[in-house]
Amino acid sequence: MRVAILTTDSREHFGNYTDPKPSFGTAPSALFQGFATLPNLEIHILSCTQQPMSSPPKLAENIWFHSLHVPKFGWLRTGYAGCILAVRKKLREIQPDIVHGQGTERDCAISAVFQKIPKVLTIHGNIRAITKLHRHSPLSFWGIQSQLEAFCLPRFAGVICISKYTQQQVSDLAKKTWLLPNAAETLFFEPRPTAIDPSAPPLVLVVANVDRRKNQNALIQALDPLAHNLKFIVKFYGRCGEDSYGKEFRSLLETRPWCFWGGMIGRENLRNEFAQATVLFLPTREDNCPMVVLEAQASRVPVIASNVGGVPDFIEDGVTGLLTNPDLPSTMPIALEKILSDKVLAARLAEGGRKQALARFHPNIIATRHVEIYRDVLSASKLS
Repeated sequence: MRVAILTTDSREHFGNYTDPKPSFGTAPSALFQGFATLPNLEIHILSCTQQPMSSPPKLAENIWFHSLHVPKFGWLRTGYAGCILAVRKKLREIQPDIVHGQGTERDCAISAVFQKIPKVLTIHGNIRAITKLHRHSPLSFWGIQSQLEAFCLPRFAGVICISKYTQQQVSDLAKKTWLLPNAAETLFFEPRPTAIDPSAPPLVLVVANVDRRKNQNALIQALDPLAHNLKFIVKFYGRCGEDSYGKEFRSLLETRPWCFWGGMIGRENLRNEFAQATVLFLPTREDNCPMVVLEAQASRVPVIASNVGGVPDFIEDGVTGLLTNPDLPSTMPIALEKILSDKVLAARLAEGGRKQALARFHPNIIATRHVEIYRDVLSASKLS
C-alpha cells in the first residue's frame, strides 16, 4: 500500500529554514515511528514550505519525504492555491493509493480535499471550537481556518477522530468517523533515565503554550493557599506571548518563587523532566487529545487534568489520573494535595496510566489501526 501523508514540517512552522532535517508535530512523529515498523507499506510525507530547504529523501526504509516550495502568495491569501497545486503535481508522480491530511490548522486539509484520490483526515485541533472559545473574528486567521475546516470535513471519505470530543464536533459534517487516539513517541515508553532525588521538593510540570485556553494563570492563583502549607515547585514549559495574558503570567511568576517558566522544551528534555516529575498538571479549558497527557502516562507520571473536551477519554478519575474543573479553581489544589500527600495513590495512578499507554498509545498499535482504516476506505471506494 502506498500512502501520501500531508503534514506540516515544523521548520516551516517556526521559520527555521536552515535546519537540514525535517521535523513534525509530536503526534505525526509518533505515527511515523509506527509506520516504519510495518511491512508492505510505502509512506510518502509531503510538506509545503514558504522557503526552499534541503531535506533528506528518506526518513526510514519505507518512508520518503517531499518538501514542496510554495511562495508566500500561494498560501492563505489565495486559499492555499499554491499548496493545492504543488501537492497535486507531486501526487501525480507518487501515484498513492490514498491521501491522509493531518490537521485543519493550516494547508494540509485543503490541499488534500482537491485531490481525486481516496482521502481521510485527522483532526488534531478543533479549529471551529477554538475560534468560538476565543471569539476570533471571521476574517482573522483562525476565523478563516475554521471556515476552511467546515468546507473540508464533508469532502473526505471519513475523519479520524482522536477523541470522542472530536467525534461530537464533526458529526454534523463528516461522512464517517473512526475513533483512534494519537500515538506517543517510543521515547516516552523507555525506562526513566534517572531516579527522583528524594531530597528535592515535589515537581509539578505544566507543559502547554501559555494562553487563556490552557489556563495557567488560574492554576497559579488557585495553588497560592497550598503553596503556603506545602513545599513544591511548579515548572511551566511552552511558548509565552507578549499579549495581556502572557504579561499577566510573567507578573504572577515574579512574586512566586515556587513557580518557574522554562520556555519551549524539546522531546529529550521533556523526557528528562518527566524522570524528575511528581505529577503533570494540565488546567486546560479546551483540548482534544493533549499529547503531554499521553506522554506522561507512557512515562509513568501521574496526571491531573481538566474534565473538558477529549481529556476524559484518557483519564478515568482515580484510575489513570485525577480530573478537575477549570471553572471551579478550588478543585485544583485539592487534586494536587492528594497526589503530594498520598504516595500510594500517586503510584497507583502512574501505573494505571502506564498500562493504558501501552495498550492504547504505542506507535505500533496506532500505525496498525491506521492501515486498517486505509484498507476500509480503499475497499469502499472500489465498490462505489
